[in-house]
Amino acid sequence: MTELVTFGETMLRLSPPAGERLSTARSLDARAGGAESNVAVAGASLGIETAWLSKLPDSPLGRRVLDELRGHGVTPHVAWDDGPDARLGTYYLEPGGTPRGTNVIYDRADASITTVQPAELATEPVADADYCYTSGITPALSDAAETTTLDLLERAQTAGTTTVFDLNYREKLWDPATARATYRELFPSVDVLVAPRRDVETVLGRDPGGSDDAAATDGESSVERSARELAADHGFQTVIVTRGEAGALAVHDGTVFEQSTYEAETLDAIGTGDAFVGGYLAKRVRGGDVSTALSWAAATAALKRTIAGDLAVVTPEEVASVVADDGDGIDR
Repeated sequence: MTELVTFGETMLRLSPPAGERLSTARSLDARAGGAESNVAVAGASLGIETAWLSKLPDSPLGRRVLDELRGHGVTPHVAWDDGPDARLGTYYLEPGGTPRGTNVIYDRADASITTVQPAELATEPVADADYCYTSGITPALSDAAETTTLDLLERAQTAGTTTVFDLNYREKLWDPATARATYRELFPSVDVLVAPRRDVETVLGRDPGGSDDAAATDGESSVERSARELAADHGFQTVIVTRGEAGALAVHDGTVFEQSTYEAETLDAIGTGDAFVGGYLAKRVRGGDVSTALSWAAATAALKRTIAGDLAVVTPEEVASVVADDGDGIDR
């Protein structure tokens, strides 16, 4: 039985060697990367049965992605696109330190995933899973991907599968107003919402305030207030707001949980948020409460920052060791 199923696009990430520019590099490192498959790999690494649903070109590049995910213990359920123009989305990542920063260039237009239809996907894993996860990246790709995302979430919720949606807003894909309208169509089919603090403000139009210490009535922080309002307005079982270095806050069944970050020496920050979600869901699947799952989420995210590529290739023992060494969560 599949315990976690995810749905979304996976691209090929191409990066020059450290310190080199894309414009002058003579070689590129190729790795698979995509929010939903990143979450699936994190879950599989932590010992749960995971599946990934998507559409890929029937080409060497499509099979390259499939084989990499299989190699990390994920079971793919893929619709193959054998059309003459079938293509895999790619992105180029040029890492750079201060003051240059890291540059990301996407080449994902007209990728096979943009034509995905509900009837093409295997829905059996969704109905049998404990959790079904997707992110706001997927419905932003095309009208077809948006329709399929909604259909999949509805099918999962009807089957009793807990649905999880990470806003994961990308300004290179759509504007905040369009994203907000689409999110609101999806929210009735979402049980657990994950949202970076910046997206709560920019996309959902909530005001989490200028500081985590900015207090509302009865000592309630502005982030907590926003999370409670989102849960009440949309009927979410759980709302998790990630706050970067300030950690995460969750509201679950009216109770507030806070989790700090774990110290990490950052080698590659890409995929940190996906590792957080994968760690959280892996612990919830295994019966952990929200507080414990948040600590596993933060530890998995910290470990991911020490690993090159998008994927959190970690072990349960490593995560447990990080949790045991530091940073208990706080619940109220």
